[in-house]
Amino acid sequence: MTKFRYLLSFFLLITLRLSAQEIPPRPSPPKLVNDLDNQLNPTEEAALEQKLVAYNDSTSTQIVVVIVPTVEPYDIGDYAFKLGREWGVGQEGKNNGIVLMWSPTDRKIFIATGYGMEGAIPDAIAKRIISQVIIPEFKNSMYYRGLDRGVDAIIQYASGEYEAEPSNDEEFPAGTLFFIIAFIVILIIIFRNRGGGSGGRGFRNSSGSPVIWPYSTHTSWGSSSGNLGGGSGGFGGFGGGSFGGGGAGGDY
Repeated sequence: MTKFRYLLSFFLLITLRLSAQEIPPRPSPPKLVNDLDNQLNPTEEAALEQKLVAYNDSTSTQIVVVIVPTVEPYDIGDYAFKLGREWGVGQEGKNNGIVLMWSPTDRKIFIATGYGMEGAIPDAIAKRIISQVIIPEFKNSMYYRGLDRGVDAIIQYASGEYEAEPSNDEEFPAGTLFFIIAFIVILIIIFRNRGGGSGGRGFRNSSGSPVIWPYSTHTSWGSSSGNLGGGSGGFGGFGGGSFGGGGAGGDY
């Protein structure tokens, strides 16, 4: 009878462990900020989403923020790794995904790094971001600020890791560039000498303004510069990255 009770308790424990806290399904439509505990207001969530989408668009690195009420009975690190793998955070082949996990009920935070980001953000750096950037804000109940500053720190450390796909254009030969510069200098000297014989007017374009070869001083730059970096669309979706065991956590 005692053995039967032991087996029954064991199976009940396993059942509860499997069903108590399953990984939430991949968001549809896909999002990089997933607040499943309503900790952020819509403005905060939208601002953080916009920042992460812009970073993803410019580098292909995917940082996903996930807030769940509790990760029990899992360890928060195991939960974050499992979520990262099941959602496919990062790009397939690059594995350049990062999961910033927060469990308010458990008062725990974890940064899980994909295989490809473990060099840019090793465990010691992940721990430093949590303990020195995020947790001090959380202890003051500044949760959005903690997440926002934590994301900024992650981006700073990951800067240069997995830049956007390089162009297939061949690199401009240095010798050719030197020849072009020398040719331009010669042209400038020739035009100045010609201009000197007619009152020093120099070489001018049709509008009468001096020309510094090859561009006029009236050339307009950045007429649409206000749109640079803007117009970013929504998040396109996860790419199928994978996670190992890189990362660190902390509690407050």
